Amino acid sequence: MPAYGQIDSALQKNDTVPGRLYVLNKINRNGEDLPEIEIKEVTILANQKGKEARQQRNLLKRYDRLVYNLKKVYPYALIVRDRLYKANLELTNIPDEKERKKYLKNLEKEVFNEYEDDMRQLTLTQGKLLIKLVDRETQNTSYQLIKDYRGGFSAAFWQGIARIFGTNLKAEYDPYGEDALTEVLLLDIEAGLL
Repeated sequence: MPAYGQIDSALQKNDTVPGRLYVLNKINRNGEDLPEIEIKEVTILANQKGKEARQQRNLLKRYDRLVYNLKKVYPYALIVRDRLYKANLELTNIPDEKERKKYLKNLEKEVFNEYEDDMRQLTLTQGKLLIKLVDRETQNTSYQLIKDYRGGFSAAFWQGIARIFGTNLKAEYDPYGEDALTEVLLLDIEAGLL
């Protein structure tokens, strides 16, 4: 039996909470050194009643849906960016125009074989989001990429198909306007917070 002031080792093991180690900054306030930590901003919403409650629920549903859709399509936008970078490196090493076209045709077949099933599983909303995310990651619209790599006729064809489904391959990503919430969520995803 432990004496007063001693801690039983079994109790001590159960009493600890595993967690992260934080290194805190020190700040001097009124001559006293105090630890300081920066915390994320938190938004607190009051419980609403009636119409406001319905609007709040709808807003939260749209937010959750956007997070879900971003987590689903953002990896594909990163793949497009990486594949495009590798293709551009490869194209700089191919001097012959005929060989370049052959390389691009083979790359297109390879990408279609690898990702066609995944792309067909996307919803229309996810497809629209992917088009904008491709613009964000490559600084080129999907239309411009198709035009540059497959030609104007092919770009016009795919733009026509996109228009039939109510979307636009020329859609640009606007991180300070209509896509501001998407940008904030993407930064959180990149930081590992979502």
